[in-house]
Amino acid sequence: MDIPMVCWQCEDAPCMAVCPVKAIYRNTKTGAILIDASLCIGCRECMAVCPFGGITISETGEMIKCDLCNGDPLCVKLCPTKALEYTKPSKYILTKKRESALKISEILKPS
Repeated sequence: MDIPMVCWQCEDAPCMAVCPVKAIYRNTKTGAILIDASLCIGCRECMAVCPFGGITISETGEMIKCDLCNGDPLCVKLCPTKALEYTKPSKYILTKKRESALKISEILKPS
């Protein structure tokens, strides 16, 4: 069974903070965290620090992640049950995401 791991577009994105060449940035229009492939050196640091597994490597070796389809996510359009919705996150949701990320990072911390 496949389980999708998507980018949560973190408010304080660890992938942006760790990128040594600043190839990861936030689109000011959509709020999506994006990877500039022309700057990316493929060090995989972003993939290592993402608490949700939202960054992966393409078949061509390029670092990739959800970019919210430029503010019009295809997954929302194609969801047959209309269970997905694209909205601006509330402060409550951002707090819950941060709490989840902290719990996951504690679980994954090497002992």
